[in-house]
Order: sequence, then C-alpha cells, then structure tokens
Amino acid sequence: MTNFINGRFLTQKISGVQRFAREIVKALDRHLVSTRSTDEWVLLAPENTVLNLELSAIKQRHVGNLTGHLWEQTQLFKASRRGKLINLCNSGPVLHGESLTIIHDAMIFRTPENFSRFYRAVHGTLGHLLARRGHIATVSEFSKRELVEMIGAKNVSVIANSCEHMASIVRDETVLQRLNLTPNAYLLFVGSPTPNKNIIRAIEAISLMADSAPHFVVVGAAASAVFKSQQDLTPVSDRVVVTGRLTDEEIVALYANAAALLFPSLYEGFGIPPLEAMFLGCPVLSSNIEPAREVCGDAALYFDPNDAHDISRSVEYLRANPDLRSTMIERGHARAAEFSWDRSAIALLRAVSRV
Repeated sequence: MTNFINGRFLTQKISGVQRFAREIVKALDRHLVSTRSTDEWVLLAPENTVLNLELSAIKQRHVGNLTGHLWEQTQLFKASRRGKLINLCNSGPVLHGESLTIIHDAMIFRTPENFSRFYRAVHGTLGHLLARRGHIATVSEFSKRELVEMIGAKNVSVIANSCEHMASIVRDETVLQRLNLTPNAYLLFVGSPTPNKNIIRAIEAISLMADSAPHFVVVGAAASAVFKSQQDLTPVSDRVVVTGRLTDEEIVALYANAAALLFPSLYEGFGIPPLEAMFLGCPVLSSNIEPAREVCGDAALYFDPNDAHDISRSVEYLRANPDLRSTMIERGHARAAEFSWDRSAIALLRAVSRV
C-alpha cells in the first residue's frame, strides 16, 4: 500500500506548523534511505506548488488544479484514496478512512474567540470529523489530553517538535545593529502576537522595572486568515522593540545574543520558541503552563503568567545571578538534545503503522 503525504503545507507561509511538516518529511526521507525501505511514499501537492524539498526516497507529485481546503477535500482525497494518507498540518479530507492527521493543539476548541469566524468554523468541524473518521496524532502529552477531552480523540499518538535544523542556519548578526541592540542586554519574544501569547502582561512586567528595564524585542506577526485579532503593541514603551516577521538568520542571531527568552504564554500546544532558545544557548523565562514544563523540564525559570510582578521578579532574579544563567544554558542544551526530528520521524512511522 502506498503512503501519501498531504503536501498542502508547501503552499503556505512557514510558521511552526509548516516547519514541523517540512522537517519531519526530510527526517522521514533520511530514515527511509538509511533503512533501505521498500515502502512507497508519495508527497502530493496542488499544481504550481514549488516542490523544493530535497528528497530521495519520497516521491513528489503535483495533483489537481484547486487550492486550499477544496483541494484537500476533493482532488487530494481522490488521488490518495487507495493508500494511507498522512496530514501533517491540522487538516485533511474527512472522507479518507485510512488517514493520520496531526492536530498541533486544541486551542481552537479551548479559545475559539481568538480565531476568525471562517477558520473557527472550518477547523472546528474538521477536528471533530477527522477524530471520528481517521487517526489523530499531536505534538505533546498535554495536547493529547486536551484533544481527548475536547473532541473525543482516541489512541492519540505523540510526535514531538524539534529544532536541530537551526544549527545549519547562518546567523545574521547585523540585525543587532539595525535594531540598536546590545548583546546579552535584551529579552526576546518569538511568536505571533495573539491573545494567548500574553505579550501585554509581559510588557506590563517590563514597565514595572522602570529605568532598570531591559529592552524587550517582540518578533513575529499573526496570520490574519487564522486569528481574529493580534495584540496592538505600538506604541507601548520605548523599551519594547516590535520587529514584525524576520528571517531565520536574523532570529537565530537574536536568540544567540539575548539575555533570555521571555515566554509568557497562557496556552500552547507545545512551545517551540523555548526549545529553540535552549538549543541555541539562550536561557528561558517561561510561564508555568503544562506544555512549557513538558518541553523545558528543569532548564527554565518559571513564573505565573497572570502576575506581572512575578514576571518582573523572574527577570530581575536571572540578571542578579550570572551563575544561574550559566547553569540554565547548560541544562537547556541537555534538554534540547532530548528532542530530534529523526526520533520524531520514527514516532510518525509507528503512528502510521496503526492506521
């Protein structure tokens, strides 16, 4: 039987979900080559999609001239119906009875008010239907419990994110000069400025520190087609630097030179920025939510995300204890090493075998 991969992610802007899909497909391809697998794997994508993944064992093929959800529900379904189908990015054809769909979090069910009406209607419905018709996987034990509770998903597999691909990204150190930043003297946030990210509370915490406050660099932009709104961060404080989207090279340089990553989220499915930060030697100051603890373990300094004073105390505590910073970097490297795309690809294969 042929294993088909839903390649719609190749048509989308790269965020954490699309990065997951790209990296796990490449890791899966490496595994198939190294094990000399005779299984047939085919990535299917809409016509005119740039098939730019360098793959050896996995074939890449254009199918159909539609796009988006309509392509998934019709032309992708037709092309993949005689095999297994792996959907890596939250959606897929609901009529396919032998499918595995990775739903990265349950946020649309927990906080539907944060999403656009169209996205909420489509993905809320898809989640329930896919859980009934096919098999579900997700990226953390926390999200597994959430999906079991919220949509009745059963036998959910966990296939974790990773970040070691960042080691091959060449840092663009010029971003510090362009943003007028001093190495090890600023806090960093990476992600979409949506309500669950709790950036306003973090800015409140920075304001409490008055003249001793470090600069707080906010990197990222929300997808307007997905989220109902993003938090308006300008103008808020002369200590806050809002950059919008940056290149991977610029982001890696900011991680490597930051005093710490500030991760104040109220809800996450996994928490990719803390993992990236630990991998790149950047200490992590994180909200004490379950998925962050699952990812960071004892390598982060935690705070109550609803308490601006607690956030500011964690910042000041780290600044006052340079030995702690060194310990956190060491623990962060060790913690990040527990995650890998190669291991996640093997977990994906195990999940596919149960379909």
